Amino acid sequence: MPPLPPYVESLGDGIHAIDTGFHRDHFDASYLIVENGRAAFVDTGTNFAVPRLLGALAALGLAPEDVDHVIPTHVHLDHAGGVGLLMTHLPAATAWVHPRGARHLIDPSALVTGATAVYGEAEMARSYGQIVGVPAGRVRETADGMTIDLAGRPLLAIDTPGHARHHHCLWDARSRGWFTGDTFGLSYREFDTARGPWLLPTTTPVQFEPAALRASVQRLLSYDPTCMYLTHFSRVGDVARLGADLLAQLDAMVALGRALRDAPDRHAALQRGLLDLYVERVARHGCSFTRERIAELLAIDIELNAQGMGIWLDKEREKAAA
Repeated sequence: MPPLPPYVESLGDGIHAIDTGFHRDHFDASYLIVENGRAAFVDTGTNFAVPRLLGALAALGLAPEDVDHVIPTHVHLDHAGGVGLLMTHLPAATAWVHPRGARHLIDPSALVTGATAVYGEAEMARSYGQIVGVPAGRVRETADGMTIDLAGRPLLAIDTPGHARHHHCLWDARSRGWFTGDTFGLSYREFDTARGPWLLPTTTPVQFEPAALRASVQRLLSYDPTCMYLTHFSRVGDVARLGADLLAQLDAMVALGRALRDAPDRHAALQRGLLDLYVERVARHGCSFTRERIAELLAIDIELNAQGMGIWLDKEREKAAA
């Protein structure tokens, strides 16, 4: 077999990470699982990733009709924006999605409207392209605790709210790893040190629920996983350490948000507070990046985390006043 394209990394156990090229290298991954000549994609990236996904298939000696499943962890566009277009190339595939996300996969218009409100029309066109819906007959909903069969290889789906209510994660017993989407946070390879990877929690502009996220992370950890397959980015080990640090950072974000709930220009204050938190954590991890470099690498995440925290704080205040 010829060498794999540079954007594909074989991780063992028939699992391959595909760098989708979204934003920058090593930022956004799709996974291709191969078992007995059959295949499944977990997360797809955007429309612009589809040629890479099809290229990975071909490089592994597989045809489009060998793909049985396309499984976005949730319907945010960096994870599922390319599902519809990809499915047009995969005649035998079924798209599996969390029940709360199914309607958005079939008719993405509301999702596109919401994302456009966050990013603007120009950025939507540049980063995501024209989002394609999936025919309803090719979409199936997962249920908490159900198994998707890939040529005899079980992939267990569980409900994992907190980042988004339409989020599920997949357990692969073969590798003892979870495909975590955004539930287990973000770990960019630039921050790796002799201690290993570093990660941070990620919110979402409308559905961040810290208590639910904490419970979801703890549920993942209860399986004693060997590794986590993150969409942002790729496989990480040392799961117990990372899980403890993720929960500690989540608690720190909650404390920061509540301290700044009524601050003037709260969004900017949250951005500064989050950057302070990450600078301190990165230094503790043994990474020597300057504050400016950390701000550059985490600019998108600081903005989205501040947005998500702000909406969560407003909802918390409304509940308290009710």
